[in-house]
Amino acid sequence: EITSLLSLYGGQFSSEQEIRVNSPFWILNIPSEEMARGLMKRTVCAKSIFELWGHGRSAGELYASLKNYPMDKMLPYLQSDSTYKIHTHTFNKTLTQAQKIKKIDALEFLPFKGKVNLKNPEHIFWILEDYGMDPNNVPEEPFHLYFGRWVHGQRELIESYSVKKRHFIGNTSMDACLSFIMANHGKVKPNDVVYDPFVGTGGLLISSAHFGAYVCGTDIDYNTIHGLGKASRKNQKWRGPDENIRANLRQYGLEKYYLDALVSDSSRPIWRKGMLFDVIITDPPYGIREATRRTGSQKEAVKSAERSTENHIFVSSSYHLSDIFFDLLKFAAEYLVMGGRLVYWLPIYRPEYTEEIIPRHPCLKLISNCEQMLSSHTSRRLITMEKVKEFK
Repeated sequence: EITSLLSLYGGQFSSEQEIRVNSPFWILNIPSEEMARGLMKRTVCAKSIFELWGHGRSAGELYASLKNYPMDKMLPYLQSDSTYKIHTHTFNKTLTQAQKIKKIDALEFLPFKGKVNLKNPEHIFWILEDYGMDPNNVPEEPFHLYFGRWVHGQRELIESYSVKKRHFIGNTSMDACLSFIMANHGKVKPNDVVYDPFVGTGGLLISSAHFGAYVCGTDIDYNTIHGLGKASRKNQKWRGPDENIRANLRQYGLEKYYLDALVSDSSRPIWRKGMLFDVIITDPPYGIREATRRTGSQKEAVKSAERSTENHIFVSSSYHLSDIFFDLLKFAAEYLVMGGRLVYWLPIYRPEYTEEIIPRHPCLKLISNCEQMLSSHTSRRLITMEKVKEFK
């Protein structure tokens, strides 16, 4: 997620950052504070971003590094008319209050001129210490220490879009946190057109619309698209008259970004030729909580039409999981703009998983493959691909 956002906002991992994927602290090079704030407004994987003033593998190294930090960059935040406070945060270790105060006092060589204000300071500084990832083997001294000025934090997105408060939901509505991660992997930006071929109750459209993209989708299930039938909520029998995707977007003030949702079978072509979508973000049905279906043959459809007075009933036959993913990749290769991204979930049986089973397409380059564990034997992988070649 962070890599995708860095390529969207400008910035990169620092040359000194050995990408210790397991470390909770990463050093990035970002050209401006404004870009850093833009990145933090979107990420759901990062908690806070700091302007790094010094770091080292020991307290001595940290202090030496701080003494080398340019004074003209520090001074604006240390003025006598300003207020500040210093936090101590340790990862994988708990310090007593006395130990924390000792660490803060050791920074007295910094030329703080302002007043301490613990409740509502203008500037907040953090001492961050990394004691590794193994809770059973915590070292005496931290592996890494960092000191910096807090710039921006972000945790409100997930809370404000929680599925619990959402107007229209289904059995498999995507968790708000994951749907924002998917939109970030897709590098969704304002005025993009984002499409979900298995749209369901439209949970994935909401995160893209939040980032200013126009959203649309299709689904084979007439009742879901039209918000009819049984409700998925506890203690509610039937869906209400205004339970649909548009109402969800209206709930968050995003209705202007809603293009439409159509009843359609994703295994059949319905779109005109020519690239249409900037991003395709989807969670295909795996047949565990949502059945996988496709429309049946014409003969079957005629028989069913004779039995039924309504014109929207069709026969649906089973749709093999592998076919779903190959159809999806072929569709993305044909209908994405160049450089557009496809983001989707792939269910995995863990004991037999190898990289080879990830579906491939000559027009699509694999960007990332992240695992979400579901049980000891099953997981699903979030696959991100980018269109790199014209479709023939």
